[in-house]
Amino acid sequence: MGTTQPIREKDDLKKFLDYYHNYHPNARNYALITFGLHTALRIGDILNLKWEEVYDFDLKCFRQHLFIREKKTGKQNIVAMNCHLVETLNLYKKTRKPNPTDYIFTKTTDYTRPLSRSQAFRIMKKAAVETLHTTHVSCHSLRKTFGYHAWKQGVPPALLMDIFNHSSYSITKKYLGIDQDERDSIFMEIDFL
Repeated sequence: MGTTQPIREKDDLKKFLDYYHNYHPNARNYALITFGLHTALRIGDILNLKWEEVYDFDLKCFRQHLFIREKKTGKQNIVAMNCHLVETLNLYKKTRKPNPTDYIFTKTTDYTRPLSRSQAFRIMKKAAVETLHTTHVSCHSLRKTFGYHAWKQGVPPALLMDIFNHSSYSITKKYLGIDQDERDSIFMEIDFL
């Protein structure tokens, strides 16, 4: 299996998240992973976000929703900012003291430039290799992991299709690797006696 996969097991997901939170602390990298998991946005859209899009500097509070026009689809997307995401961004913000027009995820040497896609990929890959001992995790795995766990928790397929802007449930199932999981469960659970 050589394609990017969701992180299916909750224990593995916890280890992956803990890598930049507890084992190799890095507020930016931890916030990047948390942001990807909780928003299901593509990495290109995440890296182009600025602080003013998530934080209201006049009211001194995080916004309830993130409004974004997706680069790939051109569609408007509205993402609710849950408490896990806000808490993580708040911790990260305290290390940065950003201006409204600063990119959220920047190079450590230049806060005026966003983190590159290749650096974001290296951040994900390092955490995956160190904690999961796999190379099949990338930035896109965060988006797939969101969908996989949402599906496992009973989110209706039509809603996941809408979140991912897919045209059919079969595309969403393939995207999340659900087809094989469903097939495996049939073989594992069938009982002829």
